[in-house]
Amino acid sequence: MKLTPEDFRSYTRLLAYCGSYSARIAAALACMVMSAVAGIVPPWLIKIVVDDVLIAGDRAALNTLAVTVVILSALKVSFGYGYNYLMSWVGYKLIMDIRLSLYDRIQKLSFKILYRKRMGEFVSIITNDVATLQSIMTTSAVELVVQSVTFIGIVAFLFFINWRLTLATFVVIPVAVFAIDRASAKLRAVGEAIQEQLAQLSGIAQEALHSIRIVRAFATEKHEFDRFAEKNRSHFKALIRGTQTRGFLEGVVEIVLITAMSFILWLGGRDVVAGKLTAGELISFLTYIGLLVQPVRVTSRVVSAIQQGVASADRIFGIIDAEYDVPEPSSPIVLRDMRGEIVFDDVWFAYEDERWVLRGLCLRAEPGERIAIVGATGAGKSTIGDLLLRFHDPTRGRILIDGVDLRELDTASYRRRVGVVPQDPVLMKGSISYNISYGFESADEESVRRAAVSAGIDEYVSSLPDGYGAEIGERGVTLSGGQRQRVAIARAIVRDPAILLMDEATSSLDAMVELQVQRAMSVAMSGRTSLVIAHRLSTIRDSDRILVLSDGIIAEEGRHEDLMDSRGYYFNLYSLQGGAADVPNP
Repeated sequence: MKLTPEDFRSYTRLLAYCGSYSARIAAALACMVMSAVAGIVPPWLIKIVVDDVLIAGDRAALNTLAVTVVILSALKVSFGYGYNYLMSWVGYKLIMDIRLSLYDRIQKLSFKILYRKRMGEFVSIITNDVATLQSIMTTSAVELVVQSVTFIGIVAFLFFINWRLTLATFVVIPVAVFAIDRASAKLRAVGEAIQEQLAQLSGIAQEALHSIRIVRAFATEKHEFDRFAEKNRSHFKALIRGTQTRGFLEGVVEIVLITAMSFILWLGGRDVVAGKLTAGELISFLTYIGLLVQPVRVTSRVVSAIQQGVASADRIFGIIDAEYDVPEPSSPIVLRDMRGEIVFDDVWFAYEDERWVLRGLCLRAEPGERIAIVGATGAGKSTIGDLLLRFHDPTRGRILIDGVDLRELDTASYRRRVGVVPQDPVLMKGSISYNISYGFESADEESVRRAAVSAGIDEYVSSLPDGYGAEIGERGVTLSGGQRQRVAIARAIVRDPAILLMDEATSSLDAMVELQVQRAMSVAMSGRTSLVIAHRLSTIRDSDRILVLSDGIIAEEGRHEDLMDSRGYYFNLYSLQGGAADVPNP
């Protein structure tokens, strides 16, 4: 098997996870050696039986040898159980550690990376790629060590019996090595193709199932089926190529070894006839040659598994090593009593290569102030919310919370003091109570109910047979859009946040439901610093200030009445939505 420097680095990193389990690994290795030794000795006993017992007619020696074979078999099985259990325990524990590290890393990945992949691909890596590692770190690793010890022991006995025959046997070994080496490179490519196709297959399936309402609404079941079927066929072809390659490798190795055995039988038979070798030695030698097939055959299979494992390890470590553009400060600051003052100080931001979304944004929100942010699509409204939540850091400038740079705050504790009501209220599978208290596990029943009352959802929840314990299904499918939005508002305010961020929270609702949600939002914003990113301008008329974004800068700023009087950009936006009819002409 040919290993690249990258492969060695992947193996080294995998081995680094083993440090905490060195005692179990050492015990497993000892069991491996003892089991291999117990399995190697019996063919030598055959030589003694043929040459010294059967010919001499020594019944006592025959009885002793028979008992010895049984004892050796029992030892082989016992030690084999020991190393299998110990290595399996270590392997499964290592996989658990790697899976936890991987999942933790995915949760902290840059959104720039998350948006480039389907979520199904990440799920495939967590499940399928880690499962592949589990195989090579338990079954494959154990077999490789055991078969290596067995191979060395058999070769030693072969040289002890007849070194000339042994050298003749190993004339054909380079042919087998060459076949393995040639196949290894292809196995690596096949392994990568299999995992990549499986990841894409999972991604397409997850994407379609999550969007099942849209798929059915647009009658695109056939289109989605064809996409899935195409990837399924590609995955099938990759699996078949892998099977063909592995079959070719094992077949070539077996033919080479059978040819060697026939050659040795011919040479050994000539020596027995010539009196240079006893019959027992030849039988023992041929038995060892037969046993030699197993280590080489298993090794060829392990090579295939390890090559696929390296591909999986590369994908896993590729995520673990991915750039994290929102690093936690070395000495994070926790704001015990956050007032909610927000300052954007000359903030510039670009998602890539200075294609600026925000250009020198300066914004101050006093504690308790209600500010609305409006503008055309792509003006940078949602980016302000993402920066406030520290999903990204400013490319230039800084954001201050109560006078402290956001990059210096403890991110988790800060986010717990910020309530968020998104445009699409993503709810978790579970009860209504669970969803309202999500991320704030210390909330008691009374706190949950108070939040629900403030959000205007308590009356509906109380009418349900199971009340707050009612299950809402994945993504809240059993609730209406307005009900989901009000649950999201309750979830935002149950933690009593100092800052409330509402990102177009009513843009997808009809007028009647929007009015109800708007009332709930008004109650929720009372006494809190609130940033409302709005699409419907009629919902933010009562804001303390309205900021109009255009091309990443604040084009206008003021109260609704003042902006309407100025008849500028805001006036035009408001008029386009049919809201200027109530404004008198100058």
